[in-house]
Amino acid sequence: MKKLLLLSCLFIVTQVSAQRGGMWLPSLLEGINGNEMKSLGMKMELSDIYDINNSSLKDAVVQFGYGCTGEFVSDEGLLFTNHHCGLEQIQDHSTLENNYIEDGYWAKNLNEELPNSNLYITIIKKIEDVTDKVFQGISDNVPSHEREKLVRQNIAKVKSATKVESWQTIEVKPFFEGNQYILFVKETFEDVRLVGAPPSSIAEFGKDTDNWTWPRHSGDFALFRVYADKNNRPAKYSKDNVPYKPNHFLPVSSGGVEQGDFTMVLGFPGRTNEYLTARTIDLTVNKLNPMRIAIREDVIKILDYEMHQDPRLKIKYLSSFNSITNDWKKMVGESQGIENTETIKKRLEEEKLYVETVKKKGLNEYANYIPEINKIMDKDEKYLVTRYAFLESMIYTNSQFAFLYRIINFEKLMLHENEENISRTKENLIQSAKYFYKNYDPRIGKMISEKSIRNYIKYTPKEFLPPMYENLDIDKTLDEMFNNSKFHSYDGFKEVMTGNSTEIISKLRKDPIYAHFRAAFDFYFANIVIETRKNRDELLKVKRKYVKSLKEVFPNDRFSPDANSTLRIAYGQVQGYSPIPVFTYEPFSYLKEAVRKYVPNDYEFTLPKKLLDLYKSKSYGEYADASGQLPICFLASNHTTQGNSGSPVVDSKGNLIGINFDRVWEGTMSDIEYSPDLCRNISVDMRYVLFVIDKYAGAKRIMDELTIVNPKK
Repeated sequence: MKKLLLLSCLFIVTQVSAQRGGMWLPSLLEGINGNEMKSLGMKMELSDIYDINNSSLKDAVVQFGYGCTGEFVSDEGLLFTNHHCGLEQIQDHSTLENNYIEDGYWAKNLNEELPNSNLYITIIKKIEDVTDKVFQGISDNVPSHEREKLVRQNIAKVKSATKVESWQTIEVKPFFEGNQYILFVKETFEDVRLVGAPPSSIAEFGKDTDNWTWPRHSGDFALFRVYADKNNRPAKYSKDNVPYKPNHFLPVSSGGVEQGDFTMVLGFPGRTNEYLTARTIDLTVNKLNPMRIAIREDVIKILDYEMHQDPRLKIKYLSSFNSITNDWKKMVGESQGIENTETIKKRLEEEKLYVETVKKKGLNEYANYIPEINKIMDKDEKYLVTRYAFLESMIYTNSQFAFLYRIINFEKLMLHENEENISRTKENLIQSAKYFYKNYDPRIGKMISEKSIRNYIKYTPKEFLPPMYENLDIDKTLDEMFNNSKFHSYDGFKEVMTGNSTEIISKLRKDPIYAHFRAAFDFYFANIVIETRKNRDELLKVKRKYVKSLKEVFPNDRFSPDANSTLRIAYGQVQGYSPIPVFTYEPFSYLKEAVRKYVPNDYEFTLPKKLLDLYKSKSYGEYADASGQLPICFLASNHTTQGNSGSPVVDSKGNLIGINFDRVWEGTMSDIEYSPDLCRNISVDMRYVLFVIDKYAGAKRIMDELTIVNPKK
């Protein structure tokens, strides 16, 4: 609660001297944030970042899919993001004969840019604070259930009263646990094509060993292009579509960065939880995280071994493997970071100060908020353990069960919706199944499913374990599920999906793997989900009051909203860090260091021959720094999280200097507790990006399309 800032009526918390924490709405920067950004070296005006009527930085930033960010770098819809953000698409286009994961891909013209059926980008056109409208007619005395109903009704009124174009959509999202509401007008483009990607030996150098660590030497970038109809509006894929003309694109800097330079990250951070009580943090890092880590480790071992044995399996499972390992290592680092920074102890001290202060100010009713939150957490603990046991075992680490979950929702839809909606959803499901089965192997699926069931039984409290798992013969069950099911091939799946709703439902319920997962899910939903939702609603009511009270109790602090996949900015400076008092990391990494790590034909640390030749001849061109070395990555003190992958990192004038792709391991607790001393985001330096495109790939077409500047000169 000492973290954050209030801009006009916006709760926003960090001491100014500590700064650099917080993820801020770009439309609400006037005041302390704006002044602080100037003091750190920003040369832009705030209107250069967000302007509703004129071109601004917010027009150059896109949400890439759901979980990443991208940025326009030309007036022809060319955008950068991370290689790992586009890996599903690169993987989807790869075969053993044309392995774009291993070899990279560079389209020579527009006709060679590869379409992607399962990819979209979203642009934010307008941001508006609609809190007063949403709370109209709602007093503090309104009962909670009535309040939620009125809030929903008012949001509907706000949406209907907001004028937008036919191709635009409106979203209203809560901030500060429902104390503030912000409206976003969005445009979503579904024709996004792969333009270029370096080989994985450049993009993913260091892979799992180096993931979440510093120094990093990954050229984690890829290029895509957004296409629109002839009127520059969103359209589904068509050969008649043309490159999109963005309202703004980022000039690309070849000038590099220096220690102390101002940096700003724009993007769509997914989720942070900075208002947790010490009790909740303790549950997360000491009970939930260890269980989730252990479940993921079992699947990681299977995939890691099998992908090393068969290149075809690597193509199929690399994206899934990276996703599982990424969150696994993040949770390990988060727990260690909480322990190393004594976050729980500090949070207890802050809570004690809160209670003492409210009593001094005569706000005695506030003193009950933290105990009430903790009481709800005590009641919810066993349900949360069961919830994550199910999600980690049966969904997050098992792609087949995750796909079956979508079919369960389709079965429910067939029972209640009209034929038009059923037909449309069915067609979307069949299209998604093409991608799933392209990257599925029944033998691997069986091995993972065995771990899924065993881990679910192992970690679920006995009182919440489905009866069918008592004395279960797992080997016999798996044989039946994998010998007699139609859900192990695309043709079998289409066979199940043939016929009317009654016929499809009948075939679904007879299929052994679907029937097994459906029974487990139904029990989980009836006994766990409903109860956790009740507890969550009860928790939200108290937490909303608690978060609202913070500004009143600590009027000189500032408070930032938790991330919720909306457009935010974070700002800071190029800066190293000291994980231990006697050791300091510099904020830059170099190609010479990657070459020192190089191991020929190694899964994680190999490098392409051409890159090694360029290193030996020192053919860096204008991309070397003043010492003649080629930088790869740099650190800065911007507050980022998952969802910021692919985010543009811009300099004081709004030029693109890097692409964010990771955080340092010692600072992964920043989703809960930001430390200005330890939390650093990692970005690939644009000098390395330009070097790879220009000198390594020889992609002159792309270089000619970029607007390259050098502010240092």
